[in-house]
Amino acid sequence: MGVLAVYGVSDAAARVYYGLHNLQHRGQEGGGIATFDDSGKYHRYRGLGLLSEIFTNGELDQLPGRLCVGSVKYANASRGGLDNVDPLFFHHRSGDFAMAADGNVVNAAQVAEYLEKRGTIFQTGTHSELLAHLIKKTAGEDRIVNIVKALNMMEGGFAFVIMTPHRIYACRDKHGIKPLCIGTLDGGYVVSSESCAFEIMGARFLRDVKPGEIVTLDHHGLRSTLYSRFSRHQMCAMEFIYFARPDSDIDGCNVHAYRKESGRRLARECPAQADIVVGVPESSLSAAQGYAEESGIPYEMGLVKHKYVGRTFIQPVQSMRELGVKMKLSPVRTIVAGKRIVLVDDSIVRGTTSLKIVKMLREAGAKEVHVRIASPMMRYTCHYGVDTSTPDQLLCSYRTLEQACEVIGADSLGYLSPESTRDSCFGCANPCQACFTGEYPTLLYEDNNTED
Repeated sequence: MGVLAVYGVSDAAARVYYGLHNLQHRGQEGGGIATFDDSGKYHRYRGLGLLSEIFTNGELDQLPGRLCVGSVKYANASRGGLDNVDPLFFHHRSGDFAMAADGNVVNAAQVAEYLEKRGTIFQTGTHSELLAHLIKKTAGEDRIVNIVKALNMMEGGFAFVIMTPHRIYACRDKHGIKPLCIGTLDGGYVVSSESCAFEIMGARFLRDVKPGEIVTLDHHGLRSTLYSRFSRHQMCAMEFIYFARPDSDIDGCNVHAYRKESGRRLARECPAQADIVVGVPESSLSAAQGYAEESGIPYEMGLVKHKYVGRTFIQPVQSMRELGVKMKLSPVRTIVAGKRIVLVDDSIVRGTTSLKIVKMLREAGAKEVHVRIASPMMRYTCHYGVDTSTPDQLLCSYRTLEQACEVIGADSLGYLSPESTRDSCFGCANPCQACFTGEYPTLLYEDNNTED
């Protein structure tokens, strides 16, 4: 998911709407925007689909106020439907508030059981609702005290944005697995999953929210509270590899620069005899450029993306992913026919996309297709927000490199090493590579479900 909020900005809903367009790559199943107006009254509009399909008839005009929070939802087969689209709104005698979240709470089942034994009845499957109930179940006069106590009962990789009638709270997990950053705009503030949202809003990047930090934005300005003394910089490697936009800076590292460097390292670790290098649009193009520059093999546009088709990896069911690949890409026959191709992709999860692309290139006349992946073999499931819930969904969970190569129909297959994946990241000292190495930064719990 992608979250975005503003404090103290005129036309807040419109600013968030345009900013969310730059986060649309983080979720395409649904989205929503909520505001508090100057009198403290709450307004919200949500829908399923892309933002351009949700806000079509002047709905933004019905969202007044200078405080606003919005989100886009990442498709998840187990938690679909409008009820699970953030922002969620909560009434309470101590004050109303809204919330949006990104990531996953790995002890969600245990926390839910704790709350249900104390009388909580859940209306959704979201972790926004989980945190909201925790905040109201913990003892404390000040809301920030309740938020601190609630967050310390949660484990995982997550980012929460909480909006009250008078302030915004931006919270990031203590491991720094999920991104969250702050900008300034017209005397107010912006909070976003990625800095790429700031440019279209006219905002200026200020800093990242620190792991284990709660940033409070109100009439006092910006205030910081650390809810945990344990703090690590273990940003999810898949944010750099796949999820984030190349124009985003995360924890001091530009995403495009990271991908290009990983492509250079991939060329050194997995060379190939070929005529051209072809990147899979869009998230692999930077790595393909790096591979071409390092190897000296010319880079060519051998695949064209149809720009009105969404990201196939984040489709909720396999059948939709397979249809999406056919609709999404077309080979440039004149470029690839008779050529030995190095096909650079960012990752292989289930293998659906790779199999279809290799087949398309061969049908277009490619002589050889050597697949090179700018990340390690994905052997383990993610528990922090990537929807790979069972090992049998992963191409490489039980297969050797040779077996994986045979499944996707390539002439050869090579992956970037975990060491180069780490060293390509200039700002994050030790990114989370649990899906590659099986070394999880948090404890894992039974009955863990992946949030969106």
